[in-house]
Amino acid sequence: METGKTTSGMNASPLLPGAATGTALKLDAPLSFWGGVDPKTGMIILVRHPQCGTSIAGRILCLPATIGSSSSSAVLLELIRGGNAPAALVMGAPDAILLIGCLIAREMGWSAPPAFELAAEDQRKLGDGLLSISPEGIILPLNA
Repeated sequence: METGKTTSGMNASPLLPGAATGTALKLDAPLSFWGGVDPKTGMIILVRHPQCGTSIAGRILCLPATIGSSSSSAVLLELIRGGNAPAALVMGAPDAILLIGCLIAREMGWSAPPAFELAAEDQRKLGDGLLSISPEGIILPLNA
């Protein structure tokens, strides 16, 4: 599926399909979940990150890029288990480690966020308010 702006919103490529609604959180810098996000609260705790102190819980988390750590999947799994996971992940490029956390959660019967791929430059075009994402990857603003 081609990504980009459409007359009705943006089209993202589904990586782990599912529907989601939440307020957008467009990160200004890459983030590692391991050491960057508190697994108990969902707060960004990396002091050098521009959005340190912001919660990712229940948000449509737009990640222009990730900083890899094989433990990021465990942090995401803990966020899911504790009810502090993002509503959806929108990644500039697929991150297999984060996707593994979602897959394991689904295998355990937990509600895991869907994941989509959308180029970082297209993520910046998304609104800052409430968004809806369909299982097919159509991202629509809900408060435009």
